[in-house]
Amino acid sequence: MDKKYKSNNGCAGICCKGCGRMDAPLNTFDWLAGIPGNEEFTDIVEVQFKNTRKGYYRNSNNIQLQKGDIVAVEATPGHDIGKVTMTGRLVLLQLKKTRLTPESEFKRIYRKARPVDMEKYEEAKAREHETMIRSRQIAKELELDMKIGDVEYQGDGQKAIFYYIADNRVDFRQLIKVLADAFKIKIEMKQIGARQEAGRIGGIGPCGRELCCSTFTTNFVSVSTSAARFQDISLNPQKLAGQCAKLKCCLNYEVDAYVEASRHIPPREVELETQDGTFYFFKCDIMRGEVTYSTDKHIPANLVTVPARRAFAVIEMNKRGERPESLSASGSHEPRRPVDLLEQENINRFDNAQKSNKKRRKNNSGRSDKKRTNNVKRDKGQNNASKD
Repeated sequence: MDKKYKSNNGCAGICCKGCGRMDAPLNTFDWLAGIPGNEEFTDIVEVQFKNTRKGYYRNSNNIQLQKGDIVAVEATPGHDIGKVTMTGRLVLLQLKKTRLTPESEFKRIYRKARPVDMEKYEEAKAREHETMIRSRQIAKELELDMKIGDVEYQGDGQKAIFYYIADNRVDFRQLIKVLADAFKIKIEMKQIGARQEAGRIGGIGPCGRELCCSTFTTNFVSVSTSAARFQDISLNPQKLAGQCAKLKCCLNYEVDAYVEASRHIPPREVELETQDGTFYFFKCDIMRGEVTYSTDKHIPANLVTVPARRAFAVIEMNKRGERPESLSASGSHEPRRPVDLLEQENINRFDNAQKSNKKRRKNNSGRSDKKRTNNVKRDKGQNNASKD
């Protein structure tokens, strides 16, 4: 391998330039970074701005760029400051998601950001929070039914994007005039949804990980309660709703697998006739392919769990007018389930260990105090005996 493409950190990986800090929203791993000729494959570069806003720009000046570089890009008016997140072949794949082609019109990358550009950028960012609070007050004075959730200043401070949420259509023409007079900048209003607002704010989900909308989700597909029904999830609004007060996006992640697996489960309304009686559908484990039947239609009684293929076999026998002796196949053995090592342990065992340790230390301290007292008494007795 050419020394030009060898890393200096002791490892042989040539894609180290594709890594990035995981604290940035929508962080991507450019696994082709560092491959010879990758940067020259296309002059289109992906640039990320504040939070989840990304754009594609043409590197017409042939600047040597890699992931993580801060660049000044063309804007209307002036210029904006962003961070390069992807270069090379993978950019063309990203363009397909946004329905763009390499022949489309793209704005240009001017240069790598200079210290003067970064000073203006930091000054503009420092004004965002104050501007957001003041704009909310102005919207309230104008009696507009909207919520301004975030403000993003352009890198040179000449323009600001106001992100707002509204349930109905809002006429904000007067608001734009007031904001332009108050802040002396060009105003752009952009409406976002509740999920997009949660992605811009960020947070930790009930799973313990960072919100999907603030890490990798860019296209927000509608989520319905049918996704929860297919997965046999309790229709509890408090558990199904995310931090945006909408149904969790992760409900759609595995629903296709459950829909496919449910095709191998007998219908719920079909009753199974046996010589022991009539069995009604009670519950099923879709992924395991097992169905539980009850002899009562409303309450669990004499529950019998059988594989789905056995249930289909009984249904075919009933269609022919036959009734098996029992619902479970004669001589069949239930498949052995894998042993879960965690369920054999009590989660309170650590608390019990701490209590026993405290008790042991307390007993040891009591014995040491008692021994110390006995030693003092013995020394006093010896001293008295020596005086006599």
